[in-house]
Amino acid sequence: MGKGTRSAASRTLRTCAAVLAVLAVLSAASSARADWRGDIGTFRIGIVAEPGGGNTVPGLARLTDAYTNALGMKVEFVVARDYAALIEAQASGRVQYAIYSALAYAAASERCGCVEPLVAPVDADGAAGIRSVLVTRDGKVPDLAAMASHRIAIAPADNVGGSLLPLTGLAGQGVKIADDSPFLTRAVSATAAETMLGDGEADGLFGWEPVGADGRPTDTGGTIMRLEAAGIPKTSLRVLWTSAPLRYGPHAVRSDLDAEAKRRLAVFLTNLKSLTPDVYDLLESTHSGGFELAVSKDYATALAIVRREAGGRE
Repeated sequence: MGKGTRSAASRTLRTCAAVLAVLAVLSAASSARADWRGDIGTFRIGIVAEPGGGNTVPGLARLTDAYTNALGMKVEFVVARDYAALIEAQASGRVQYAIYSALAYAAASERCGCVEPLVAPVDADGAAGIRSVLVTRDGKVPDLAAMASHRIAIAPADNVGGSLLPLTGLAGQGVKIADDSPFLTRAVSATAAETMLGDGEADGLFGWEPVGADGRPTDTGGTIMRLEAAGIPKTSLRVLWTSAPLRYGPHAVRSDLDAEAKRRLAVFLTNLKSLTPDVYDLLESTHSGGFELAVSKDYATALAIVRREAGGRE
């Protein structure tokens, strides 16, 4: 065999070896992508039942088919009696995916550190969450520093926008207010707190307003609009303070879920509103604007609330 022939044969062998190596890598990658389905077996989605709904979910068969097609594997919904049960189910690995409120997600994150948000809903007007506002009327409270010298109406202790969020937000800014501070007038409901401001029984009010992902108010709802609707002129109202935003609750997955599964779910959910709006409405009945990607830092405010509440109980 001549030198040229040997050289050509050598090049051919090297080329074949390279091709085989590429094929081996592709085969291994394909096998890895397939393995995550086999490892999981059945993909389980946790959801909290609607009040009075028992263990049923409206449109369950349609939702199951939609997720099955998105993941290419068997899917089951697990209906939890409450968020505490849902958190335990995901922390223990009995469900890979859960639909939470903002505070429930933060509690799950504190419980195990094993969850991460995937997407969160938005409203048709672009609102991605809410923030708390301190509102005064007719300049009765000149500034935040004067708050303790006036009567401030506040919603019940379990109200997120009108109680939990403002007290946590102020504490984070160094203004620590006890739930039973004498200048706080605890109302029986958020609506009752608004009435107190309107009737002159309070000089200020902790309320809320919707905000977009950029933190700007959407001016399409909230306490000030409700006060206007009750007959209080907007020109007489002034916002003295606003909290950091609290994003709407996410759809969250276990952090150890395969990256391909996360990718498939993210693509499915962010396109759900535009491609199959009827399925979207079954999955998300409160916020009609679709799903957007979410990350852990979006829930820093929720985490602060959960930690403050836990510290208060301790």
